[in-house]
Amino acid sequence: MPWEKGTACPGLVDYLALNPLTGSVLVPGCGYGHDVRAIAAAGNRPQVIGIDLAPGAISGAAKFDNPPHAAFRQADFLQLPDEFEGAFDWLWEHTLFCAIEVQDRARYADAAARSVRPGGHFLGIFYLNPHHDEPGPPFGVTPDELDARFGGPFELVRQWLPARTYPGREARELLRLFRRR
Repeated sequence: MPWEKGTACPGLVDYLALNPLTGSVLVPGCGYGHDVRAIAAAGNRPQVIGIDLAPGAISGAAKFDNPPHAAFRQADFLQLPDEFEGAFDWLWEHTLFCAIEVQDRARYADAAARSVRPGGHFLGIFYLNPHHDEPGPPFGVTPDELDARFGGPFELVRQWLPARTYPGREARELLRLFRRR
């Protein structure tokens, strides 16, 4: 599968080395769960739930040695399960926002806002400029679009280009940290 890199996102790993997440964490579009395991292993042992629409992703994630405070579930983030409403201290985004059709981004923004409790955080890597000769996904995004989509329910705390990325994504990703209003 082209999205399967075999390891956690380098930008996330670097962030977690200095800022382990606490509380409950939702990872939509978790794939085989590498990011879920990285978050669960970093410092404060948060409760991490990875969801993915694809049954193969969830069954693939289950084949790894997963910590007891990491769980996986087949679910559609764009149709947020009722029990996820305001249930999370953190939302980690990597690859789902850029993989969905652009017309579904409003639904994504709504689900993000509904899943994170007030005062919680939304941390994400957004794909700025995928190769323009490819029809997508991934679909690129601009900082202005991120401001428009997430600026109401979330306050931007910080943004930066990750020092490390998967090969070929250098200077093509933007890491953003938001706080839920």
